[in-house]
Amino acid sequence: MDILRKKTWSPYTAGALAGLLLVLSVFLTGKYFGASTTFVRAAGFVEQSVAPERVAGMAYFLKEKVIVDWQFLFVVGVLFGALASAWLSKEKRAVAVPPMWEGRFGASRVRRWTAAFLGGGVLMFGARLADG
Repeated sequence: MDILRKKTWSPYTAGALAGLLLVLSVFLTGKYFGASTTFVRAAGFVEQSVAPERVAGMAYFLKEKVIVDWQFLFVVGVLFGALASAWLSKEKRAVAVPPMWEGRFGASRVRRWTAAFLGGGVLMFGARLADG
């Protein structure tokens, strides 16, 4: 249990554990784990509560149902896993601008959050484009 209390993990250990989780995911469900479909489904949940007729008529949601499945629970688990990790390592301070970013790009929160948002958008676009 000592490894769970470390502030940082070896990237090799974390990568090996993620690889084992991936193999287990494929073995048990026949699918790779991922998050981009879940984010689209979550958007479908929100839109369904506002305009259910629009979601019912979208071709994408005829193929990918707006449901809570194991991938949705995986994404929720990532959130709770991150919170548990912070709690176990006693890292309770949220950092708006990490020191590495500040040293390279400055201390601007707006610049940091804008870059994070745009980077997330590019990542999500690429994942959805690849049907991931």
